[in-house]
Amino acid sequence: MSELAARVARLNDVLCTVNTLNWDARTMMPPGGAETRGHQIATLKGIARDMILAPGMRDAVDAALEATARNDPLDLDRRAAEAVHAAIEHHSRIPADLLRAQAEQGTLSGAAWAEARAKSDFSIFRPYLERTVALAREQADALGHDAHPYDAMVQTFEPGETAASLASMFGQLREGLLPVLDTALGRPPPRTDFLYRDYPETQQQAFAHETARLLGLDMHRSRLDTAVHPFEISFTRNDVRITSRWARNYLPMSIFGSIHETGHALYEQGADPDLTRSAHATDMIGLYAVAGTSFGMHESQSRLLENHVGRSPAFWARHFPRLRDTFPDQLADVSETEFVAAVNRVEPGLIRVEADELTYDLHIMLRVEIEMALMDGSLAVADIPAVWNHTMRRDLGLEVPGDHLGCLQDVHWSSGYIGSFPTYTIGNLTAAQIMAHLEAARPSVGRDLDSGDTTALRAALGDLVWRHGRTRSRAELLKGFGATPNDARAYLEYLEHKFAPA
Repeated sequence: MSELAARVARLNDVLCTVNTLNWDARTMMPPGGAETRGHQIATLKGIARDMILAPGMRDAVDAALEATARNDPLDLDRRAAEAVHAAIEHHSRIPADLLRAQAEQGTLSGAAWAEARAKSDFSIFRPYLERTVALAREQADALGHDAHPYDAMVQTFEPGETAASLASMFGQLREGLLPVLDTALGRPPPRTDFLYRDYPETQQQAFAHETARLLGLDMHRSRLDTAVHPFEISFTRNDVRITSRWARNYLPMSIFGSIHETGHALYEQGADPDLTRSAHATDMIGLYAVAGTSFGMHESQSRLLENHVGRSPAFWARHFPRLRDTFPDQLADVSETEFVAAVNRVEPGLIRVEADELTYDLHIMLRVEIEMALMDGSLAVADIPAVWNHTMRRDLGLEVPGDHLGCLQDVHWSSGYIGSFPTYTIGNLTAAQIMAHLEAARPSVGRDLDSGDTTALRAALGDLVWRHGRTRSRAELLKGFGATPNDARAYLEYLEHKFAPA
């Protein structure tokens, strides 16, 4: 192992430990531990930053850059050296005190958000979010930006994107979505009463666990736990955790939440083993141990599995008998066809993670508009609930009855993830681009999916995406099968076909 690789491996170990503490904070930690946990995470992130900026790391990078200068641009050693060099440049601009403040604030804000959400009272969370936004502005100023302070934030999660590129993407998408949505809303709604019956949590958990296993998740290297807001997190490809939540009177939440997180986990487990503890499994700019190349590419894998697979009639032809066996009384009078229609219904709702495919991206647009306005100072944190409620009324015709069903529903802002929401829509577009490519180039995938079998799909995704880890950017992965970033055409064609007039 080279000097640079050895240093990066130790850095990855520290960041995996941060992930472990974050997993515990969101699943097991008692509320009283928030303040000290914030200090612990801040200390470890500070250590990680010091490791990146250490003279020995700089010397190792300089030597690696010189040694690989004539290598192929896709050479893994050259790519690793370039990634570490970029991280050094990034962290050189951010003061250590700012990094510590953000890490400590994330844990404190997370605890305040959970309390505010439980009490449906934004005022509890407001001062914490004000501090988070102020720190984000400091970060944007430290990194520098030409057109909009949001540019500096979004590129942390999705390199290459800007406020302008996102505005173009969302404009194209909104124009194409609204006619399809109008058509879908004009149809008679399917029966959905059975989705709201009493579904005991233990049975939901058992079904979710077995579904994740059947979808290919290696449970020897994973586990499923409970969280207020579902998430996936990895401590190398050999320990990838997923979580879900179990609404006693709404079955789809646990089913599709766990399928979604399984998509994320498969990506992490599918990274080439040789990338473990390397620069190609470490986000050294975001200080996050992850093999996925960007948040948007990661989201493409979860949305692909959740929607293109998990909501398909073929999937439920294979799995509905098992679901009915799990809940024989609740589903005794429900046919497979009725169930598929119910979980694909188009019905504007308040909650993003429960939104249908046609309204989901409108939820994302709302959040991105708010984030951009918070970053450029045109919106005060105190005004978020009013703007949120107004936009929900304008776009979806819904009244928000309380903050817990409105601006407090997502965990992201409490974690300091300002700039991450666009990656959900990027994931939707990318998932459709991948599926369009597979339909044309690998027909065996479609044949297997028609029988509810995801084996060929997993092999294709492993080859095209998972195995590469962070050795390729999202744009480079898309180029490999003839697609370009943020092109909404494949996604709109998928939605038009799925929700075409009967």
